[in-house]
Amino acid sequence: MPENLREKAPPSGILETVMYAIDLDAAEAFYANVLGMVPFSKLAGRQLFYRCGDQVLLIFNPKATVVPPHADAKLPVPPHGATGEGHVCFRASRDEIDDWKRRLEAAGVAIEADFIWPSGGRSIYFRDPAGNCLEFAEPKIWGLDS
Repeated sequence: MPENLREKAPPSGILETVMYAIDLDAAEAFYANVLGMVPFSKLAGRQLFYRCGDQVLLIFNPKATVVPPHADAKLPVPPHGATGEGHVCFRASRDEIDDWKRRLEAAGVAIEADFIWPSGGRSIYFRDPAGNCLEFAEPKIWGLDS
């Protein structure tokens, strides 16, 4: 790494995370009915925006967001998208993970894995309707405070 870059501070945090789903209606129903999340903004066929703590979770339709904006667009966001299954991990305490596991199972959502990491933190993994791998985990899996 160049010497001048070592002196620079890294980013202070992650503001938004993007997951992709072609069927946004199914995604919206899952995130509302199973996770209790309500979008604060949405555009049919294109995107869902959710608040999650002090961060934002975006669900984009990759077929729509890969299209470049019109020349006269108010927000000239460059095209972007992904294919395949993504991953996001939600922060939770051990007790909250127990609650989430019961809630997910009651909603018919299969838990793919439930284990304790070598660092001592617990994770559970499951899927959304688009096949994205979702996780609830204790922050200590990454050496972070709860």
